[in-house]
Amino acid sequence: MSDSYLYAAARTPFGKFSGALAEVRPDDLAAVAVTGTLAKTPALDPAEIDDVVWGNANGAGEDNRNVGRMAVLLAGLPTSVPATTVNRLCGSSLDAAIIASRAIETGDADIVLTGGVESMTRAPWVLPKPSRAFPAADATAVSTTLGWRLVNRRMPKEWTVSLGEANEQLGERFTIARERQDAFAARSHNLADDAWNAGFYDDLVVPVVTDRKGTTVTRDEGIRPGSSAEKLAGLKPVFRPDGVITAGNASPLSDGASAVLLGSGEAAARIGTDPLARVAGRGVSALDPQMFGYAPVEAANRALKSAGITWSDVSAVELNEAFAVQSLACVDAWDVDPETVNAKGGAIALGHPLGASGGRLLGTLAHRLRESGQRWGVAAICIGVGQALAVVLENVSGGNR
Repeated sequence: MSDSYLYAAARTPFGKFSGALAEVRPDDLAAVAVTGTLAKTPALDPAEIDDVVWGNANGAGEDNRNVGRMAVLLAGLPTSVPATTVNRLCGSSLDAAIIASRAIETGDADIVLTGGVESMTRAPWVLPKPSRAFPAADATAVSTTLGWRLVNRRMPKEWTVSLGEANEQLGERFTIARERQDAFAARSHNLADDAWNAGFYDDLVVPVVTDRKGTTVTRDEGIRPGSSAEKLAGLKPVFRPDGVITAGNASPLSDGASAVLLGSGEAAARIGTDPLARVAGRGVSALDPQMFGYAPVEAANRALKSAGITWSDVSAVELNEAFAVQSLACVDAWDVDPETVNAKGGAIALGHPLGASGGRLLGTLAHRLRESGQRWGVAAICIGVGQALAVVLENVSGGNR
C-alpha cells in the first residue's frame, strides 16, 4: 500500500441563492474549478490524470449526465481522461476524495482529480411521472434544491422531517441555546471576512466570469462583516414559531464548485510540485436520519483512529457548518479546542453548495496546516439521511510541529 497525497486545491467563490452565480451552469462552474486547480500544477500533462471523481448532490438538471465528465470536457482536458460522479449528498466531494485516495493507495491509480459542484439556484422543479396517461388528479411540481422530495410512503415520518426541524430536535436534545448558535454564526462571518482581508483565500479561490461582458465574481457572496449575536438575535425562527434556527444561524442555499488534486508520492515528479498533505485517515458513520447533524462525531473519531492519533494531536478542524446547532453539538462532543474549528470562517458565512463543500473543507484544511506549520487536521461533514464523513490530513509541506 502506498500513501495518497493532496497536491493542489481550488474552488470558485460561493454565490448566494439567485445571486451572482445564478446564470452560470453547474457544469461550467465545475470546469472553472478543474482549470483553476490544474493551473497550480502547470508541469502536469492533463493526459496523465488517471481518473476524475466528482461529487454532486442533485443531478436533476444541468448537472445530469455525469457532471464530472462534463467538467472534464468543458475544461478542455483530453477526451482520454475518464470521470465519474458520486452522490453522498452534502458529503459528495469529500466522498470523491476518499474514493480517489483509496484508488491511489491500492495502486489502481497514480493521479486523480476530485471535486464537486452544486448550483442550488438552478436546481429544477420536477413532476412525478404518472403511471398512465392523462391522470385526472393535479400534479405538483417539486423543488429539487434541498432536502426530501417524492418521499417513499414507507419511510417513517420521523426520518423525513425537514432538515431544519431535525436540527431543532438536535438543539432540544443537547440543550443548545439560541444565544450560543447566534454567537457561533457571527464568529463564522467575522472570521471569514478576516481571512479574506488577510489574503488567505487568494490562493484558494479562482474567479468566475458570469457573462459575455466579462462580469467577474471573485469573493464569497454571503459573508456579513460586522455580524454579532445581538444583530442575529433579531431574526425570526424559520422552522418553528418558537424555534431557535433562523436564516442567520444556518448555512445558506449556495452555488459553487471545488476541486482537489490527489496523487501518490511517486507522482510528484510528473505533477511538478511537492504535496501539501497526506491523507492519513478516513471515517464514515451513520445513525437515525433525523440525527444527521450529529453524525460527524463518530466519523471523525473513526478517522482519528484510522490515522493512529487522538484529538490531542489535532491543531486544525474544518467542520461543515450546515447549522450552528449541529456544529456546536459536534464540537461539544469532541475533546478539541473550539478555537481550532473553522478558524477561517465556515459554511454559515462562506456558503454550502452541497456537492462542493467537502472539497472546500479539504482545500482549506491543507492550506491552514501549511500556513501554521502544524501537523494534523480533521475535515468532517454531516450528510442528510443520517450520515457523515471525515478525513485526517497530515501536513507534509515542511516545518510541521
